[in-house]
Amino acid sequence: MIELIQFPWSPFCLVQKRVLEFSAVKFKLTSLPRYGDRSLIWKLTKEQYYAVPIIKDGTKVIFETGDDTQDIGRYLDRKFELGLFPAAREGVQALLWRHFEHEVEAVGFKLNDIHYKELVTKADQLPFLRHKERKFGKGCIDQWRAQQKDLLRQLEQLLTPCEQMLAHSSFLLEERPLFVDFNLFGMVGNFLYSGHYQIPKSLPHLREWYQCMQAVEVVH
Repeated sequence: MIELIQFPWSPFCLVQKRVLEFSAVKFKLTSLPRYGDRSLIWKLTKEQYYAVPIIKDGTKVIFETGDDTQDIGRYLDRKFELGLFPAAREGVQALLWRHFEHEVEAVGFKLNDIHYKELVTKADQLPFLRHKERKFGKGCIDQWRAQQKDLLRQLEQLLTPCEQMLAHSSFLLEERPLFVDFNLFGMVGNFLYSGHYQIPKSLPHLREWYQCMQAVEVVH
C-alpha cells in the first residue's frame, strides 16, 4: 500500500493527501511522531532528504529533488493515471504553482502558525518555536500575531486573481481539476487548518471551489 509521510498541517502534505484521496485508492497516512524529528525520513531517503512530504510505494521512496519540482505529484499522476499534468498546460501550471508555493504560502503559514500552541503538543512547542525563530528571527510569531489584519488583507489580495479565474470556470484552468487546483487547495488548507479563519466573503467563487475540492474524486 502506498504511504504518505507527513506533518498534518503542512501545506505541501495537504496537497499530496488530497491527490491521493482524489485518486480513490487506499493509502496509508503516517504523521511524524514529533515536531522536528525527521529520522524516519532521513532513513527512508538514505540520508538524501529530510523534509515532508515523502511517498513510500513498496521499495520506492519519492521526494522532491528541487525547490520548484513536483516529483511526488507527477509520480502519483503517472501511477494512477489522473491526468493532472496535461502537456498543453505545463507552462501556466508551473507559473501558478510557483505563485501559490511562494507568495500565497508565505502569508498563509504565518496566519496558521500564530495558533501553534493549539496544533503542536506541549512537548514540541519549544523545538517548533526555536525552528521558527532561527529561520524568521526572534519574536517572529508575536510579530505575525500583531500583523494579523495586514496578513489577512495580503492573502485576500493574493487570492483575488484565483477568484477572477474561478468566476468563469469550475476549476482554475479547465472544467476538471489539474495539479494546480490541488496545489492551491493545500496552501488554502494550511491557512484554514487552525479553524480560526474562513475564506474571505469577497471570494465567493474560491469558497465554492474549495468546498468542491474537498469532495471531488477521479472518474475511472
